[in-house]
Amino acid sequence: MSQRTAAYLTMRDPGDYVTDHDLSFEALAALDWQAEPVVWSDPAVDWGRFDAVYLCSAWDYPQHVEQFLALLERIDKSRTVLVNDLSLVHWNLRKTYLRDLQERGADIVPSLWLAGIGDAAPVDAFAALQTDTLVIKPVVGANAQDTFVLRQPLDDATQALLRATFANRECLLQPFVEAVCSEGEFSLFFFAGTFSHAILKTPADGDFRSQEEHGSEIRAVNPEAGLLQAASRIVELVEPQPVYARVDLVRGTGDRFLLMELELIEPSLYFRTDVAAPARFAAAFDNYVREQLR
Repeated sequence: MSQRTAAYLTMRDPGDYVTDHDLSFEALAALDWQAEPVVWSDPAVDWGRFDAVYLCSAWDYPQHVEQFLALLERIDKSRTVLVNDLSLVHWNLRKTYLRDLQERGADIVPSLWLAGIGDAAPVDAFAALQTDTLVIKPVVGANAQDTFVLRQPLDDATQALLRATFANRECLLQPFVEAVCSEGEFSLFFFAGTFSHAILKTPADGDFRSQEEHGSEIRAVNPEAGLLQAASRIVELVEPQPVYARVDLVRGTGDRFLLMELELIEPSLYFRTDVAAPARFAAAFDNYVREQLR
């Protein structure tokens, strides 16, 4: 059996980002794969030399969406297999996928989508969502960039910042869920539709962001039955089924778990929190690509 090659798409300057994708290299090697990180924006890369491209940690793509999608289109039209499927990338790129999942039966945090922000929009959103504290984020974005917590009343400086950030930019507004700070945000990982492992991300004191780059605590957890059921149901609603998926949930009232994000493009998979996770990922990756290459 000949060895196959996989490109792990990464960013040129990872800065303070924490990555552990290299923990899957050995597991893939056991399945006759050679994996290597490749900067997605490098114009000198010959993508045709790879059997598969995994959208790993290209976390700067929101600033270069058109360039990023153009690259993925070129890869998708070649013999190289894109993981996850390009149709999932297009769908998951915009947070309006949450609205689609809600229509299919998923419980999401109540949400309001706006084409842009004017002076009245945030004030109206407080009333529409029946809350005194809102979270606003761009429809296309990652790693909590341009995400703000808003509290009434909004001062002039905040109004000006919102206009500058979202005047002609689609955005999503949601009530701030206190459980994000008091308990944390759960992330459950699925490979080929099967649950692998889970973590709890608890923001640092005084912060609301669950990413470890912002100081949150990350620990492995065994999900309770209701949490696992909610996450599994959400993954079942996705078509085509992703090779990898991260489901971010927060506890709502009555122990009802609400979907915060479904990450299908380049989520951190936290391999370091479960010793068997890299092998599960590698098996799902290998099975999918080999099926596509038949």
